[in-house]
Amino acid sequence: MTGHPHDRAPAAGAAMTEHPRPADAAAALAKAATLIEALPWLDRFHGRTAVIKYGGHAMTDGALRAAFAQDVVFLRYAGLRPVVVHGGGPQISAHLDRLGVASTFTAGLRVTTPEMMDVVRMVLTGQVNRDVVGLINRHGPFAVGMSGEDANLFTASRRGAVVDGEFVDIGLVGEIDAVNPAALQALLADGRVPVVSSVARGAGGEIYNVNADTAAAALAAALGAAKLVVLTDVEGLYRDWPAGVSAPGRFPGPGEAGEAGEAAAGLGPVISQLSATELERLLPGLSAGMIPKMEACLRAVRGGVPQAHVLDGRLPHSLLLEIFTDSGIGTMVVPDGAD
Repeated sequence: MTGHPHDRAPAAGAAMTEHPRPADAAAALAKAATLIEALPWLDRFHGRTAVIKYGGHAMTDGALRAAFAQDVVFLRYAGLRPVVVHGGGPQISAHLDRLGVASTFTAGLRVTTPEMMDVVRMVLTGQVNRDVVGLINRHGPFAVGMSGEDANLFTASRRGAVVDGEFVDIGLVGEIDAVNPAALQALLADGRVPVVSSVARGAGGEIYNVNADTAAAALAAALGAAKLVVLTDVEGLYRDWPAGVSAPGRFPGPGEAGEAGEAAAGLGPVISQLSATELERLLPGLSAGMIPKMEACLRAVRGGVPQAHVLDGRLPHSLLLEIFTDSGIGTMVVPDGAD
């Protein structure tokens, strides 16, 4: 890392340096203004826990992956206690494709057979988790990988899905019943950044695939986090969609608006803030892809988390823009009656 010029002793015979020109000074002042804008937020969130659900395009694009790791380390140095929860849907699908196994989704959740569960567990805990830990640890010895199985962090039971009013069995997909954050809290107390894969154990030792959005929400509530942040591939929850595309607030599907470069095209304004009750009213009209994310936000704020956010993970440093600027980005869900 390059130091400040005034921090370096001049070499013998070195030429004198000059102060910045006016244009350079203006750029420096703009940077100073950004830092000053962050001051009240640094004060507000110092020592507080932020749970970040890492997923979407931010997990697959090299530049975004690097930016995400920088953001997490910045939060750590700024005095916050970040916790990362990740899924790995694209990586799981790619591995299943290589094995010739088709992926099926119901109500936004992967139908998980026992054979698939072996692959899910291996990819999430043995591949994706290690990759995320490695990204963060390029900046220092911070990240420690965990599975939801470790120290019984997540205990889950089998869940199904309801489609058109009918119950559908989706295999070894779990609903989190209990969170035991003691081991994770010890890591936070030691200044580490826990990185958690969304696999859980059942009361009888079964292993379940748990939606990472759901896992992040349950963990945020159990930790008394100040924020839950869910990274997605859209700007937030849209208020109005073009007629004939879908219901208000829908999450784009593959090939629709919402893919890189198209998210803002004709989708109407993003809802910047809404209450838990307002979100609950919208939920039935959302798409299968958006429902788990917004349900996670609802679960978090109903569980005592003051703020839950859906952010566009395709925007570099979106985490820092949300937490440390006055305007923020994305959609924020707050408890009923909050300012």
